Amino acid sequence: MRWLLPAYLVAILAVPAAGAQEQAVDPPVFRAGVDLVTVHATVRDQRGRLVRGLTAADFEVLDRGLARPITEFRVDRAELSLAILFDISGSMRLAERLTAARFAAHHLLSWLEPGRDEAALLSFDSRLQVVAPFTVDTRALQGALGEVDPYGATSLHDAVAEAAVLVADRARHRRALVVLTDGIDTASRLTPAEVSGAASVIDVPVYVIAVVLPIDRPGHGGRPWPEVSPDIGTIDDLARWTGGAMHYATTPAETSQVSRDVLDELRQQYLIAFEPGPGEGWHPIEVRVSRPRHEVRARGGYVRRER
Repeated sequence: MRWLLPAYLVAILAVPAAGAQEQAVDPPVFRAGVDLVTVHATVRDQRGRLVRGLTAADFEVLDRGLARPITEFRVDRAELSLAILFDISGSMRLAERLTAARFAAHHLLSWLEPGRDEAALLSFDSRLQVVAPFTVDTRALQGALGEVDPYGATSLHDAVAEAAVLVADRARHRRALVVLTDGIDTASRLTPAEVSGAASVIDVPVYVIAVVLPIDRPGHGGRPWPEVSPDIGTIDDLARWTGGAMHYATTPAETSQVSRDVLDELRQQYLIAFEPGPGEGWHPIEVRVSRPRHEVRARGGYVRRER
């Protein structure tokens, strides 16, 4: 179970994002009976297929373990706002990992709707950089993919936290962060649990596409899954706790399919709203559906602060 102190989450969110003109994004502030907590959720069945056509009656929201009534519900059809975050650490030079990451980004950009959806290209090694800012001319971003070159150490967790704050500014869109990486972190000060808490507060799902060789895929080729404390978490946990997911891509065909799956999921999101529960601080939430063997992906919580 994750235990995140609200004060620490506020400190994480106060870190200015690159290119944001030093403007920090504060956690949402809720007033009981006035403001609503909104949660984006996706549902898959036991075969991994996206489930459409659900209604509010199919969902249950638990806030600190207590059921909260759903006050608003709809399928979100707003434009997509997608930040693509490249890992440009030195390890990405190995085994054509950066080429595979560019290939994934090319597919992501190709399947966006030009003039309607928007995207930005970001990169990180030991710090976050804006390669190309948000634009609805997503085809023009294809040319910027060649400007991404590997260099330096890896501060994966820190970069995800900063990038999530940058994406949070796109308030009128369905926001998401897609991280293209080999999954290795060597220099971050933040843990996956801390980063996921920050991203959850501002409702930005994180999707991680790990471009690796088959032998480097955890659980395959004799490589064991890493042993990490559940209070700290892994990069896989980070993605899941924000309502996103982690995918491994080891071949061009798998890279193409994974990129498409991410966008399909973002286009089939249910938007659920409810009044916040009583009490200040971190509110862990769980979204369930009444159908058996169905999986719901949604952010892990929010912060309530009384005025």
